[in-house]
Amino acid sequence: MTPDHPDKQYLATQQYRDASNLNARGALHARFGTNPYPWFRWVFDQMLSVAPDSARVLEVGAGSAGLWRENLDRLPADWQVTLTDLSAGMVAEQRAALSAPAFDFAVADVEALPFADASFDLAVANHMLYHVPDRPQALGELRRVLRPGGALIAATNGAGNMCELDRLVLAVAPDAATAEWKASFRHPFTLENGGEQLAPFFDPIEMRHYEDGLAVTDVEPLVAYIRSIDAPGFREPEMIAAFTARARDLLAQHNGIIHSSFWAAFSCVWGWVN
Repeated sequence: MTPDHPDKQYLATQQYRDASNLNARGALHARFGTNPYPWFRWVFDQMLSVAPDSARVLEVGAGSAGLWRENLDRLPADWQVTLTDLSAGMVAEQRAALSAPAFDFAVADVEALPFADASFDLAVANHMLYHVPDRPQALGELRRVLRPGGALIAATNGAGNMCELDRLVLAVAPDAATAEWKASFRHPFTLENGGEQLAPFFDPIEMRHYEDGLAVTDVEPLVAYIRSIDAPGFREPEMIAAFTARARDLLAQHNGIIHSSFWAAFSCVWGWVN
C-alpha cells in the first residue's frame, strides 16, 4: 500500500471493518475540540443552505452515519437519503442506527456508483476522498449521479492538519518517513488542492471553513487515536509505550494542557453541476 494507491480491501475489511477506529478518532475531537459548535451540526447547516426542501441526498463513505444520527431532529420531512460505504460492516451499522423510511443503504464503491444519472440533488463526501485511489473516476461518478444544479460537499482538512501529532510520532520514531506512518489513512485531497481536483468536474467551486483546535488534557485518547490509525511502526507494544511516555512528558511540560492545531481547518469544498 502506498500513499497514492490505498488498498481498498484493507480499508473495507480492516481499517473500517466497523466503526471502532472511526469512533476512537472522533472521540478525541469530541472531547477536546475547541469549537463549541459540533462539526456534524455545522455540515448539516451547509447542506440545508443549498438543498431543496424536497431532495434526494447521497452520502458516499458514510461510515457509521454520524452525520445523520446527530441531525435526525432537523431532517426535512421530504428528504430521501441514500447512505453508502465500501465496508459492509459500516453499512450494517448504518442500518442498525437509522430505521426511518427516509433512509436507504448500499455497499458501494464511489468509483462505480450503482445509481442512474441525475439521481440526486446533493452529494456529500465527508473526510473520505483522501482514501480514494482514482479520485478523477470518483468525482466523475459523483457528477454523473447529480442532477443539473445539484451540489457536492467534499469535506477535508488543511495540509497542516495533525502536524503536532506528526512531530510527536517522529520524536518517538525518528527514522519514519513523514508521510509513511499515515499512508494508509490520509492521501492528498486537502484544503489547498481540493478545489483544483474538483474543478474539471464542478463549476463553480466554493470554500467554506470550520476552524477548530484541540486542548488535550489526557494522554489515553491520543494513544487510542494512534492505535486506530494502524500506523506502520506503531503496532508493537514497545512503540506504543514509548509514544505514551513521550505524550505524558509533553503534557507535563505544558501544565497539563496541550493546546494545538490538531484539527485546525475543516473545510467544505463545494462544487456545483451546471
